[in-house]
Amino acid sequence: MDFNFSEEQIAIRDTARDFAQNEIAPSTIERDIKAEFPFEIIKKLGEFGFMGMMVPPEWGGAGFDAVSYVLAMEEISKVDASVGVIMSVNNSLVCHGINHWGTDEQKERFLKPLASGEKLGCFCLSEPEAGSDATQQKTEALKDGDYYIMNGIKNWITNGKNSDVYFVQAMTDKKLKHKGISTFLVDKDTPGLETGIKEDKLGIRSSDTCTVSFNNCKVHKDQLLGGEGTGFKIAMDTLNGGRIGIAAQALGIAQASLEAAVRYAKTRKAFGSPISNLQAIQFKLADMATNVEAARNLVLQAAWKKDNNMPYAKEAAMGKLLASKVAVNNSLEAIQIHGGYGYVREYLVERYLRDAKITEIYEGTSEIQRVVISRAMLKD
Repeated sequence: MDFNFSEEQIAIRDTARDFAQNEIAPSTIERDIKAEFPFEIIKKLGEFGFMGMMVPPEWGGAGFDAVSYVLAMEEISKVDASVGVIMSVNNSLVCHGINHWGTDEQKERFLKPLASGEKLGCFCLSEPEAGSDATQQKTEALKDGDYYIMNGIKNWITNGKNSDVYFVQAMTDKKLKHKGISTFLVDKDTPGLETGIKEDKLGIRSSDTCTVSFNNCKVHKDQLLGGEGTGFKIAMDTLNGGRIGIAAQALGIAQASLEAAVRYAKTRKAFGSPISNLQAIQFKLADMATNVEAARNLVLQAAWKKDNNMPYAKEAAMGKLLASKVAVNNSLEAIQIHGGYGYVREYLVERYLRDAKITEIYEGTSEIQRVVISRAMLKD
């Protein structure tokens, strides 16, 4: 693995950093308070090529590598993790899935507008009784001539309210259990597709999360992705890449927490001098910095392996497991260093903690990451 970033990768990172500071930061606090979706920001991200970063240019994407994606995701999420998760779902799950498994016709119809930022996508896997155990799908899509009739409910769907394309896992043959799961690309204006009330969440409040229901939705056979029975395989493949995106989101939160803690420690005085002179504070900052670097190297390793067509599922799980833990721990320490000020919105760190916790839960809980890692270790 080469630890020297290319000129292009550095340029992408710096562009993302400037965009985050100039375009995202001014409205972050207000959007968090009001739980407002960042429509204009997402549109501009698309114009910069950040909504289809790893999609080839012929299909509307920027054609960047996974390492560049991690660098950009960290910079965006350092300023606003809500924008980060919107970007991650569209890139890692929806665009990746269609790019890898779709036909040319599907790429033309769905991938191009998603990768260019003209449209937004969401990933519909979780259900009321199928969270960590994705094999227990209840949503059905039964063949009826040239169509499938889809019925079921998906919950905890990021971008669910504002998506144009729904990447849906559904049972096409219950008898085959998880081998009977298939994937469909469903347009938002399909009759019978309805979105529920937006969830009032602890964190990442500027991103929308809701239930999506399908009531006798007619989905044409041309919208079947990868063939019948490949849905579980597609879901696991996309989640591997998705974990890199969420790990990068967690890195952004962890790094933001560290930087906020350093700034505050240098300016806050106690006992006649900045608290950064206190060894207790220095040790906290040292641990925070060390843990961020450890997590960052794991995530970059997973991205590098993905770029080099090497197996990366274990490394992606390791990266997400550690980065999400570091995000939570660093945000807690940042609050502790800030004291009472850490508990109020003005100093940002309370939002970092609220945003960090979900990274240990979605796209595979920390417990599921341990399952993935241990299975990879023991399979031989």
